[in-house]
Amino acid sequence: MNWNDVRFFLAIYRKGTLSAAAKMLSVDQATVGRRLAAMESSLGARLFLRTSSGYSPTPLGEEILAEAVRVEHAALSLENKASGQDSRPGGRVRIATTDTLAQALIIPAMTLLRAKHPQIECSLVSGQELISLTRREADIAIRTIKPSNPDLIVRKLADMPVHLYATQTYLESKGIPQPGNHFMGHDLLLPLVSTGWAEMEKLAGESITQGNVAARFSSLWSMLSACASDMGIAELPDFVAAWGGSLRRLWPEQVKTYPIWLVVPPDLYKTARVRAVLDAIDSLLQGECPGIWQNPSPRLAPYASINTSAMSAQATSHFD
Repeated sequence: MNWNDVRFFLAIYRKGTLSAAAKMLSVDQATVGRRLAAMESSLGARLFLRTSSGYSPTPLGEEILAEAVRVEHAALSLENKASGQDSRPGGRVRIATTDTLAQALIIPAMTLLRAKHPQIECSLVSGQELISLTRREADIAIRTIKPSNPDLIVRKLADMPVHLYATQTYLESKGIPQPGNHFMGHDLLLPLVSTGWAEMEKLAGESITQGNVAARFSSLWSMLSACASDMGIAELPDFVAAWGGSLRRLWPEQVKTYPIWLVVPPDLYKTARVRAVLDAIDSLLQGECPGIWQNPSPRLAPYASINTSAMSAQATSHFD
């Protein structure tokens, strides 16, 4: 097995399906299938069993694994040494982040980068799945969860303010939730899985035991759309809520902030192409749109009075 064979073998082993392995390797599924068939034909034995749930390694596959990992480490070590020698900003940089941060931060930063360094090609991998930097699945990661690997360089990029939001139409119908009432009588929009910043089964630090869960979402943009469509109350980062146009901030004093982390392998941190990407991200945060991260966004609609008996003067104090 050569290095390319090892790459395909390990991708199938780690991901369990051809489609997931193809995504990891940035090739199509048919290519992965052909490479696996060629490897098995060359060895004269099966490496994986095809099951209804995916690909499971055979005893031979398990036996080959340790050697494949050793070859991977050796190849990546050579690649790391070579990639650390570049002095001019050019070539490919792979960036991994969430869909939300991709749209709000990384794509605008890529636009700045493109204007200054058109010779740099960015590959953006976005989604909830954590990408391994030690296996060089990406060169840079932007995350809301701080990694524990001591071999990676980790730096805080910014603090992400988070508040409760709802539309004026929803609040006219349901009123403003009162702290301590655990969202009694209110419709709530929650994340489907842990986001790295939201507390499961809590909103703004308060339990939701008396509220009604209207829906759960795997995407913050879907949750934002539902909130902007009068479906209920959502806890959103301020920079996400800014895209909602007319959302109202509830309980402004109940702000929570969560860090956004930059993660880079140490051998790549000072390379010219990676530094150029990091400079573009820093430039965007510090010069182009710092308010989106540290302060209430100017895109948020100002407070408009709501004529409804459900809102007392006391309740209005929890509305921004």
